Amino acid sequence: MRVQSTKDHGSTAEETAATILTWLAGEPDMLGRFLALSGVQPGQLRAAINDPGFLAGMLDFLMQHEPTLLQFCEATDTKPEAVMAAAYHYSKPGLDSGEI
Repeated sequence: MRVQSTKDHGSTAEETAATILTWLAGEPDMLGRFLALSGVQPGQLRAAINDPGFLAGMLDFLMQHEPTLLQFCEATDTKPEAVMAAAYHYSKPGLDSGEI
């Protein structure tokens, strides 16, 4: 399934997250795996998409498995760096970040 690229509208974290969710929705097996790992029920998705923690988890899910990340990037013409930037946007600062 080909999804519109985030680079067509500027690569913001919100657009990247929305593109990932759209891509997951078109990949039922992958979406099922993500939902099972996250504990989110399908009926909770509408509310969850407004939760930065959910979006961080979704980005983490994608980045933790390189073949999945590359599959997403190829299907959406998104650079892996855009996914990494979005993940950084949604993740909380760590002890080594100097942001605490």
